[in-house]
Amino acid sequence: MHSETVVHTLLKRSESITLSTQRAKVRDISELFKLRLASLVVFSSVLGYFTGATTFSFGPFIALCIGGFLLTGASNAFNQVWERNLDKLMERTKNRPIPTGRMTVSEALTYGTVAGILGIGILWLAINPLCGILGAFAFFSYVFLYTPLKQVTSLAVFVGAFPGAIPPMLGYVAATGTFGVEPGSLFAMQFMWQFPHFWAIAWVAHEDYTRAGYQLLPLNEGKTKRTAFQIFLYSLFLIPVSLLPWVFPTDGPMIGDIAALVTLLCGIGFSWYAFKLYLDCSDKAARALMFASFAYLPIVQITYVLGTL
Repeated sequence: MHSETVVHTLLKRSESITLSTQRAKVRDISELFKLRLASLVVFSSVLGYFTGATTFSFGPFIALCIGGFLLTGASNAFNQVWERNLDKLMERTKNRPIPTGRMTVSEALTYGTVAGILGIGILWLAINPLCGILGAFAFFSYVFLYTPLKQVTSLAVFVGAFPGAIPPMLGYVAATGTFGVEPGSLFAMQFMWQFPHFWAIAWVAHEDYTRAGYQLLPLNEGKTKRTAFQIFLYSLFLIPVSLLPWVFPTDGPMIGDIAALVTLLCGIGFSWYAFKLYLDCSDKAARALMFASFAYLPIVQITYVLGTL
């Protein structure tokens, strides 16, 4: 009886260790794919879908969500493989699965490759070829253009804004099957939003980024008055660009006057935070602008959706 108890205890302990290991692996894959960030990307695609949709189609909608998750996760996985040695140098990334040795490069490449192929395949076959092409372009430009440029030039932010602006356009194309001024205006708004958004992040994390050799602020001189003014200037550029769905649709306004007014007020409020950064040139002001950018994008995109109802 004693030996049976010991065996039973050892089996239970083995099962507990196995379960714990499996949970740790799932957490590492989640971190590799940056699932929280992927959720925000997919949410942007979903809002683009509802901006363009006249009727709801369950199949393409689910395909957009699943394909978007997989493709964004694949992009993040390849990014972390590429930057694995640099991630060790930064506080914010040194505990990622690859730098810590919890995941090998070959494992990460396998996960990323499978997710990328499935993501593009789902977008192409389950929705339409144009969605597949847009997804493939976003993946290629993020992994093979933006990622290596980050150590070379601050223009990396400009290059990275292209794949970063595709999600709402992808969602619109998934809903309509067509491309034109309307999805282009959604792309333009998110494209312009990324400059003050990402530069605010780069300001807050400047010292960390510098350790890895990244050049992500608009000017090489770093956190200066001129840099802050450029961030403020781009926040002002965002205001007219955000009103394109009201000004330039081909078949009547995408959004009405009330939605346009809300969008305008959001832009003015966002620019105010950028102006405060220009006045203070402080990390506190940059962090406030960063959080304001997190709020601005979904509010404006939800306004676009409601403005089409």
